[in-house]
Amino acid sequence: MARVSALSASHRGRVLAAFFAIYFIWGSTFLAVSFAIDTLPPLMMASVRFLIAGGLLYAWARRRGAARPMPVNWTSAVVVGGALILLGTGGAVWAQQRVPSGIIAMLATTVPLWIVLLDWLRPGGSRPTGRIVIGLAAGFAGIGILTGPAAMPGGVNIDRVGALVMLLASFAWAAGSLYARKARMSSCPLLSTAMQLLTGGALLMVAGLGMGEWRRFDITQVSMASIWALIFLTFGSLVAYTAYTWLMTVESPARISTYAYVNPVVAVLLGWMFAGELLDTRTVLALGIILAGVVAINFPIIRKVAVESVAPASDLVLEPDTPQSQAAGAT
Repeated sequence: MARVSALSASHRGRVLAAFFAIYFIWGSTFLAVSFAIDTLPPLMMASVRFLIAGGLLYAWARRRGAARPMPVNWTSAVVVGGALILLGTGGAVWAQQRVPSGIIAMLATTVPLWIVLLDWLRPGGSRPTGRIVIGLAAGFAGIGILTGPAAMPGGVNIDRVGALVMLLASFAWAAGSLYARKARMSSCPLLSTAMQLLTGGALLMVAGLGMGEWRRFDITQVSMASIWALIFLTFGSLVAYTAYTWLMTVESPARISTYAYVNPVVAVLLGWMFAGELLDTRTVLALGIILAGVVAINFPIIRKVAVESVAPASDLVLEPDTPQSQAAGAT
């Protein structure tokens, strides 16, 4: 009996550690990007990050027995990696040169809004319910408050170009997520992710070189803060993703999806605490309204989490097909 209790306590400890990783490591990546791009070219920095992480993950997946991917899998990976990594994450990293990390994290939460709109507008798409329409309206109202004129009460002006690029990046992430559902990807999730990171990282390098980042790069000006931030972004994200994939085997997707609501709050607070980013009335109000819109859209998932929180552990059943939030990964 004592051994069973010890094993149970050990399991709970691992679960808590895994949730800490997806809540706070992923939530802190926005601030880490700010430090990294302070002295490193943004697109090339992101490229190096994903090429290293993708290479390590690919080797790990193959070592664990994943089948060698077919050419059609690589083709799909290029499309998905282009949407998620090049346009999604690359756009977010570029925008962060002009917009604070906390605001970038808030705008990243619009991914579920875009997914609902795109799924509705596609041929044969799902018509949104009244609750979802209200959620969409609230989400975009929050964006309007966040990016509105500086004369609006409680805030300062947000760079419109940077905010627009971030919104387009979120749109690309949503489109790529929808495409990935039907793309001919590897049957191994780890290998599939590695291929997306590798192809997206390669595309980011091409984009960075095409935009002349190499010519403006001075290695003598690179700070230790940027180097440590790049190391954290590379290996910290691998730790968080490993925790995420493990949680998918022991927890319900509904519970795991709550990271999408915690990450922007963590990002806003860390930006305020460590980067001196403004945490004003308008930012707090906009964050609350945007998250309320996302919660309204994902209300069935939130209700499922509440039910699971009071249900006995033995009654919980994993449901791999439960819809998950797609708000993570923008950086």
